[in-house]
Amino acid sequence: MNKELIVNANSSEVEIALLEDKFLVELHKEQNNNNYSVGDVYLGRVKKIMPGLNAAFVDVGYEKNAFLHYLDLGPQVRSLIKFTKEAQANAYGRAPQLEKFNLESDIEKTGKITQVLTSNQHVLVQIAKEPISTKGPRISSEISFAGRFLVLVPFSNRVSISQKIKSIEERNRLKRLILSIKPNNCGVIIRTVAEYKKVAELDADLRNLVEKWATLTKKLANAKAPQKIISELDRTSAILRDLMNETFNNIHINNANLYEDIKSYIKTIAPDKVDIVKHYKGKKPIFEQMGIDKQIKSSFGKTVTIKSGVYLVIEHTEALHVIDVNSGHRVNKENSQEMNALDVNLESATEIARQLRLRDMGGIIVVDFIDMNDGKNRRALYMHLKEQMAKDNAKHSILPPSKFGLVQITRQRVRPEMNIDILERCPVCDGSGKIKPSIILIDEIENNIRYLIQDQNEKSLKVSVHPFLHAYLTQGIRSVRWKWYRKYRKWIALQAMPSYNFLEYHFFNDQGEEIKM
Repeated sequence: MNKELIVNANSSEVEIALLEDKFLVELHKEQNNNNYSVGDVYLGRVKKIMPGLNAAFVDVGYEKNAFLHYLDLGPQVRSLIKFTKEAQANAYGRAPQLEKFNLESDIEKTGKITQVLTSNQHVLVQIAKEPISTKGPRISSEISFAGRFLVLVPFSNRVSISQKIKSIEERNRLKRLILSIKPNNCGVIIRTVAEYKKVAELDADLRNLVEKWATLTKKLANAKAPQKIISELDRTSAILRDLMNETFNNIHINNANLYEDIKSYIKTIAPDKVDIVKHYKGKKPIFEQMGIDKQIKSSFGKTVTIKSGVYLVIEHTEALHVIDVNSGHRVNKENSQEMNALDVNLESATEIARQLRLRDMGGIIVVDFIDMNDGKNRRALYMHLKEQMAKDNAKHSILPPSKFGLVQITRQRVRPEMNIDILERCPVCDGSGKIKPSIILIDEIENNIRYLIQDQNEKSLKVSVHPFLHAYLTQGIRSVRWKWYRKYRKWIALQAMPSYNFLEYHFFNDQGEEIKM
């Protein structure tokens, strides 16, 4: 599979598009001032204990307090609290070393939050879910740092291996290897991409993660709650870290600084892939040049049409998302109704899996597929949907079709859903539903020309108009433009713009800058 990453950076945000075989499958937007990204570590202050919820609200500096449930404390939270106190108590001395730290006993899974936390207590937490809608961030005090091949979990000595690594020999090899190189009091989760990797690569990744913890410890010494202690990688680097493999062919970036940063990062995680990073310098916007804008417009919105004529209707409610599958005009007369339903459902399942990734839809999703009577066909649909959803990195669960033909999906949501408004305001009526009389259009343009030349003293002027209007203004020897020249003693440059609507026009100065009227 051919994978490409297209990065569009501007002053306010970075847009990241992931293409698989030139097909848009993921779209991410990251604000440049986003201070509450998943993975960021904060020193927070407990504001309120809620025994009824068995949870606490923690001030991490956001306008709404973050939510910390007892189950998100992590078994070694007492060790974390003790370590935090020692690190802050030794602000001008030597910071505690994790390898020599005496761990506290684990908390009980069925315990109460009042047994662990108190009001105004300082606690080290990590963003688990970004602020969504009116809710503050969801946090966890089970700190972990994700690397290319490994995940470091301080205050633990457990080594876990991804279930996707099936080979018993490889699982045993990786476990023996990690146990031989990991420091004391450092738990490690071995990621799927670590399969068949050499010890040098795993050791380098582990050292980087241990160094990240050491940096956190140093910053913690002089920190005052609420304060960010350490940041997760930006979204672009995180995607590269999690997805980078031999199928990645190109990474196009339109920003010189970000290009250098990504190239340096690629050198550390995959030196043999440095050449795939390319700096885009074209005149057209990068998303337009790569055909992404067109895909975005056709993929978002309430109705999503598939090439064959099948279409999906996607509705969002407060409690869940509902997707309805419609066959449209796709009918194969040679097949039975049951086979036509199966074909439509299989095609729709592929697009639904893509839509969930593309929009980053989370929570409960209910899909109403076209009814099928044959149990074998329902099982085929279920297995096909699972196969397509296997490409999704977000945690998810799929139930087989119910007797009503509904498929229920739950998908992890850690960031606000990607929602793009594809409906454009009418440039003719500006959304009002009414337009100015076209008979006075030329008078309106001339009034603006007179104002710009006589009152604003514009040295030169260019007017961009629809081609029909351009032809009317330039028709004949004594054209309308010639009359303007006789009246104002300035030649008005006219430009025909096929993309304009019939009544649209814009003025530009000699620098090519648009003059707002």
